[in-house]
Amino acid sequence: MLTTILAAGGAAATGESPYGLSAALREGGLISQSVFAILVIMSVVSFYILFSKLFEQQKIMNQAKRVRQAFWQSNSLREGSAKLEKNSAYKQLVDDGLMAQEQHTRLTDPVEAHDWLHGSLARSEASINSKLGSGLAFLATVGATAPFIGLFGTVIGIYRALIKIGSSGQASIDAVAGPVGEALIMTALGLVVAVPAVLAYNWLQRRNKAIAEELSSFSNDVLGFLASNGAVRPTTVKAATAAAGSTARPATGAAGTPGTTTAGQTGGVQHRS
Repeated sequence: MLTTILAAGGAAATGESPYGLSAALREGGLISQSVFAILVIMSVVSFYILFSKLFEQQKIMNQAKRVRQAFWQSNSLREGSAKLEKNSAYKQLVDDGLMAQEQHTRLTDPVEAHDWLHGSLARSEASINSKLGSGLAFLATVGATAPFIGLFGTVIGIYRALIKIGSSGQASIDAVAGPVGEALIMTALGLVVAVPAVLAYNWLQRRNKAIAEELSSFSNDVLGFLASNGAVRPTTVKAATAAAGSTARPATGAAGTPGTTTAGQTGGVQHRS
């Protein structure tokens, strides 16, 4: 086996090997070359979509972290929106909610404010999810069709090999193995293109689902804030506010009784004697 590998390596180094991808494309003719070109284009576009979507998803995930840290500490949605990045997905939701609130006052046909705001935020959320999902259909198409495109090249390659063998009148194993093996390379190429596309599609879909759940939660929080004129905020914000208030309680005396301040002092604490 080692001798065979070394012999193949030596033949490849001298460029005298009659087998391999270049030989398969050369023997397969225009059809095999066209199939190979289509598979290469599919692979390049698939990896481009993968990396571009990963960058887009990571950007929105980073925006979600900043929203949880600072947005709900603002006094109003407009103030919070000003803290968000321009063209941010979360800024789009807030701005669309504020716009819907303004438009509701101009409606001549009475519509419940909650229904109007909920519909507007849902449309905004669907627009963001649609943008995140763009390109994934191509990955699904590549994953479903690439193996069959490669199989088509294999069928044509085997057909040409059988014709060549029949014309030469030689049916020995050395005459059959080479052409048939070269034709099967197309099936392998189809699988090489399809498998990464399917894995990328499933991975990106899972990440999009997590982002959609985060956007839906934020959209509900914005709706509650608008419908209550700022009285309803996320539970995490209330907990953080309560924790901040507990740290600002007056100091206690040595015996555990609250200290008192004199009328002429600002912030000084006098303990009872």
